[in-house]
Amino acid sequence: MGLIDLLFPTYCVICQRWGEYLCTRCFAKLSFDVKHLCCVCNKPSLDGLTHPACQNRYSLDGVFCALSYKHIINTLLYQFKYEPYLSHMAGFLSTLMYESLIQKEIVGELLSRGEGVLIPIPLHRRRERVRGYNQSRLLAQKLGELVHMPVSNCLIRQKNTKAQFGLSPLERKSNMRDAFVLTSNVEKSIVFLVDDVLTTGSTLMEAARILKHNGVRRVYGLCLAREQDE
Repeated sequence: MGLIDLLFPTYCVICQRWGEYLCTRCFAKLSFDVKHLCCVCNKPSLDGLTHPACQNRYSLDGVFCALSYKHIINTLLYQFKYEPYLSHMAGFLSTLMYESLIQKEIVGELLSRGEGVLIPIPLHRRRERVRGYNQSRLLAQKLGELVHMPVSNCLIRQKNTKAQFGLSPLERKSNMRDAFVLTSNVEKSIVFLVDDVLTTGSTLMEAARILKHNGVRRVYGLCLAREQDE
């Protein structure tokens, strides 16, 4: 056992049982995302791809989520994002994300081609300075190791946007407008945007718009969890 393990022992963040971030009993209560929705109209779609009728030149091509953002995953992500000593939970969460996403045939096919690059959704520098890390970047780095795909931090958040919570879909879209800027060219024709939680998709869609304006052919979103409608 190393010094880190002695100082910060691993325990189940739900029931506090020592040994794993999520014990076997709590793991069995996870809700996996089984929805396949168009990210533009939020209606059922084939495999989570954007409907042809909803697509335009700069739209997101599809979004794939691993888990439902409720109960256990809600607690896991809160700990991951707001407890700095648990930032090394990224390996566990990325593996969970990977194992769930590759069960979706279309995702497995896209990732296996080796043609893409992973780009994490960035935090504004002020917010990242306060938190100490960007949870989406940590997820992307670990996910990149699992799928043998490069990770690029070429997307930065130039606008310190308001928190999206409590905003209407229209307000979220307006809030995210021109939030990102690309600092270098993307050499791959396919980009996978990595984020922790999908709500309305406004953040991913604005990032996709910037990327496609700069010549990227296809942009997909990979999210650890999808916020569920009550």
